[in-house]
Amino acid sequence: MKRIVLLILLLLSTVPLYGADASLAEIMSTLKKGYASMDDLHASFSQKTYVASLKREEKGTGELSLKKKGGSAMFHFNYVRPKQQIISNGKNVWYYLPNNRQVIMSDTAKLLSGGNGIAMSYLTGLGNLDADFQVKLLSPSPDKKGNYLLELVPKKQNPAVAKLHLYVPASAVAKAAEDGEAFFPVSASVLFDQAGNRTTIEYSKVRINGGVASDKFHFKPPAGVDIIKQ
Repeated sequence: MKRIVLLILLLLSTVPLYGADASLAEIMSTLKKGYASMDDLHASFSQKTYVASLKREEKGTGELSLKKKGGSAMFHFNYVRPKQQIISNGKNVWYYLPNNRQVIMSDTAKLLSGGNGIAMSYLTGLGNLDADFQVKLLSPSPDKKGNYLLELVPKKQNPAVAKLHLYVPASAVAKAAEDGEAFFPVSASVLFDQAGNRTTIEYSKVRINGGVASDKFHFKPPAGVDIIKQ
C-alpha cells in the first residue's frame, strides 16, 4: 500500500500545476519560447474597440494568418465583420475596404516606424519585449480563465501605444517548461493608446505550424477599386 501511495505522489509531482503561481521570468521565458517555436499561425479572433471620443464600442471578428519571413513577418487579418482585410507580404501593406471599393497601400517599414510597430512585437515574436517595454506581472496567479496578466509600457513614448496587456495561459507556461511542442503563448491582448482608446483581441482555434501558403500574403486589388498610396 505504501508503495502505491509513493508512486501516486511521484506521478503527481510531474503533472503541470496550471493553477500555480508563476514568476515574471517564467512568463517572459514562455513568451520567448512560444514565439521561437512558431513558423506560421492560423487562428480565429474576436475584437472589441472602445472609441473614447465617441464613448462607443465597436466589434469585429475574423481570421488571422501569420508567417515568418527572414527578419520580418507576413500577416493577413481577414475580417468577417466588418468586412475588410489587412494584408502584408513583409514589404507592402494593403488595407482593403470592399464596401468602399478602396485599397490603402503603404510600405510596411514606413507604417510600423516611429513606435507604431511595437504592438506587433508580441504577435510575431520578432521584437525584443525586454528592450521595448517595462514589463510588470499584474497577476502572479492565473485568473478564472487560467491566464496570467502582463502589463507592458513602452520605454519610449509614442502615440500608438500607451500600454499593452497580454494574457498568457498557464497551460502555455507548462508547455514551455516541458520544452516540447510548438505553441502560441498569448490567449488575448488589450492595446491602450494615448487618446484613451483600447482594442481587445481574443484568439481561438489556434493552429501552429500547419503550413500556411505564402500566396495568402499577396494581394492583387480587384478591378475598379480606388488605390490610395501612402
